[in-house]
Amino acid sequence: MNFLAHLYLSNNHTNILIGNFIADHIQGNHFTHFHPEIQQGIVLHRHIDTFTDSHKTVRKSKRRLNARYGHYKGVIIDIFYDHYLAKNWPVYSDVPLDVFAQNVYQILDNRKEQLPKKTQELLPFMIKHNWLYNYQFLDGIQQVLNGVNRRTQQKSQMHLALEDLKLHYKEFEEDFTLFFEDLQLFSKQKLKEISTIT
Repeated sequence: MNFLAHLYLSNNHTNILIGNFIADHIQGNHFTHFHPEIQQGIVLHRHIDTFTDSHKTVRKSKRRLNARYGHYKGVIIDIFYDHYLAKNWPVYSDVPLDVFAQNVYQILDNRKEQLPKKTQELLPFMIKHNWLYNYQFLDGIQQVLNGVNRRTQQKSQMHLALEDLKLHYKEFEEDFTLFFEDLQLFSKQKLKEISTIT
């Protein structure tokens, strides 16, 4: 899953949220210097990614994509699913998305000195362009796809993926709804398990 889903699945817990957010910028097991709850967030993030990659509905979504994206298909589906989460946010949260997004930005900005260097570099762009809120709009998704495509030096061709989203919009949304129900249950259970061993 992409940023919004990981942050949402942190269950409104500040340290879990921080760990979940920085996990992609942490190499191997080099995170024992963090607060135990931040460590839990990192571990949760990795369990979520493993669960997502192996889920049959996510695999079905990947098969809907044009073959040109190759191994970047998983990244594209992560972004698409964040779009549907943002679009349908009131189904999943009583806190308005704009309020949730601003709260997250404030938490991360207040603790930015604790974040890995790559996360520190990413955060200002995330806040400036209000990524979390703008995932609900197709223009916002296009901007994200363009950015990732630039970071892959145009190899991913992800800037073209909005065509796929529009082509199979209803089907992708159905996939997301089914998958996210499973992911929420998995995440809650996994967080309970992690909190007892970390």
